[in-house]
Amino acid sequence: MDKDQSTGGQKPKIPEPPHPRERREPLPWQVPKATEEDPEALRRVQAILNSSSYRLAEEDVDFLTRNDLRGVRLLIEYLKPELLIAEHGIRHTIVVFGGTRICEGAAARRKVEMLRRALAADAGNKNLERRLAIAERILAKSHYYEIAREFGRLVGEANSGHPAPHTVIMTGAGPGIMEAANRGTFDVGAKSVGLNISLPHEQYPNPYVTADLCFSFHYFALRKLHLLLRARALVAFPGGYGTLDELFEVLTLVQTRKIKPIPVVLVGESYWRRVVDMDYLVDEGVIDPEDRDLFWFAETAQEIWDGILHWHKESGEPLPSMG
Repeated sequence: MDKDQSTGGQKPKIPEPPHPRERREPLPWQVPKATEEDPEALRRVQAILNSSSYRLAEEDVDFLTRNDLRGVRLLIEYLKPELLIAEHGIRHTIVVFGGTRICEGAAARRKVEMLRRALAADAGNKNLERRLAIAERILAKSHYYEIAREFGRLVGEANSGHPAPHTVIMTGAGPGIMEAANRGTFDVGAKSVGLNISLPHEQYPNPYVTADLCFSFHYFALRKLHLLLRARALVAFPGGYGTLDELFEVLTLVQTRKIKPIPVVLVGESYWRRVVDMDYLVDEGVIDPEDRDLFWFAETAQEIWDGILHWHKESGEPLPSMG
């Protein structure tokens, strides 16, 4: 037996590890001051515990929503999707935007038929006539829903056989065209991302975004950042203010080289030429001819996907789906 002079020749007994949380004897601060010492002590302690100042900062919603904490909220709103998207192994995204009112054909036909019946019962109603005319134009554009859905399938299938979803569809998580793109990836069992935005009125994400990859943003700026952070293309279907906002923001960022150029595809040439005349802008000298070449038109899902793959191959940085 080894000798140890400091313990009388015997090795010291090693104590058992303590319980990770419990103690045999409580520490002084584990119980409040006794009422025998101060009858009002317990009431005062409870008032402290109930005060918002004593609440943990991370659990104090009222504190976190103060104007002074905007910087902190911006940081965590950036970090949450950044970390979770990275955890899913997503490296690249194809951003799809388009009208929220452009629904699938069956739904568009039901709306038209309902309005036709209403107008038949109230002939000459100008409001119903206008609503019917708009519904018929939406029905005429409903084929874009199927194109977006097919495009989502093509992108989803490009990930098959890969251990991680290298290139995924990302949308604003809304209905219409965005729903269609998410739905296409859902059809083939692939993941897709949705970036929703909180608004004063109730808003639901579409049901085809991958549940663990649907995020809600308070700040439009942070949402826009994440839309482009991993973007390898922007595909813009016919749409309104939101679609135009995203389209012109990307075109401006690429024009100024604030971001590295990415392919921009406008689906439905007849629609886009009516909405905005880029050739006129060139003729007027407010943009350069090369700025007109920052995008191109496509009509089918396969044209969109083939064009994006070709663009990246020509750029010298092919997407992983090309092998």
